[in-house]
Amino acid sequence: MKTFHSFMSSTFHPSEEGNLQPLKMKADSLLIAAKAWQASAIPSSFKAAETKTQLEKLVKYCTGIADAVHAGASDDSLKGLIAEAHEVFHKIAGECRKADE
Repeated sequence: MKTFHSFMSSTFHPSEEGNLQPLKMKADSLLIAAKAWQASAIPSSFKAAETKTQLEKLVKYCTGIADAVHAGASDDSLKGLIAEAHEVFHKIAGECRKADE
């Protein structure tokens, strides 16, 4: 999660300011990090089923981002795609965590 977050933060936050260059440069790395996270064991502090579902969505979105970058998609399109992936990341980081017992 930490590795993915480093790529997400370094691509999403600049996109909010209209700078899509970091996303274009790191789209493949973002996808690799998402797939690695999906392949890793889900910590016991997370809801397993929900986390697995959201990680599948995250990989799907990151695949779409990488494909869009390679296809030369517009900055507006890329900005929307990274925003969607960012939303899924926050669902995993927040809603998928188990409540403190």
